[in-house]
Amino acid sequence: MKTKIFLNLAVKDLNKAISFFTEIGFSVNSQFTNEKGACIVIDENINVMILVEEFYKTFTKKQICDTATTSEVLISISLDSREKVDEMIEKAIKAGGVDYIPAKDYGWMYQRTFLDVDGHHWEVFYMDESKIPNEM
Repeated sequence: MKTKIFLNLAVKDLNKAISFFTEIGFSVNSQFTNEKGACIVIDENINVMILVEEFYKTFTKKQICDTATTSEVLISISLDSREKVDEMIEKAIKAGGVDYIPAKDYGWMYQRTFLDVDGHHWEVFYMDESKIPNEM
C-alpha cells in the first residue's frame, strides 16, 4: 500500500464544509463519511478528514483552536498552472471562503491563499521547478 495522508480538521457545520470542498473541486469518499465526519479526497493519496468538533475532540486532549485568532496549520496544495490557482481561489470565494492574502508572484512560483468556511488556512500555488533560483 502506498503512503497516504489523512489531514484531520475540526468543522462546525459538516454539511456546510462538505458543500464548500465539493464546490472547489474535491470529491467525497462515502466509505469514510457519516454524520460525524467526511473524507474529502484531494487526490488518490491525499485526503482531508473533516470532523465535527465534538467528534474531533475524541482524538485529542488539547483544545480546538479558534481559527479566527490562531493558526493551527498552513495547508499547501500545488496545481498545474497559475490559471488553476486563480480558478480555485474564485471557487473558494464563491463557496463561502475568504481570499485571505494578496497573490504573490516570485517569478518561479505563483501563490494565493484562502480561508475555508471554518477558517482553516490554505495556500494554493503553481511552481515552475525549472525556474527555481539556485539560492533562496
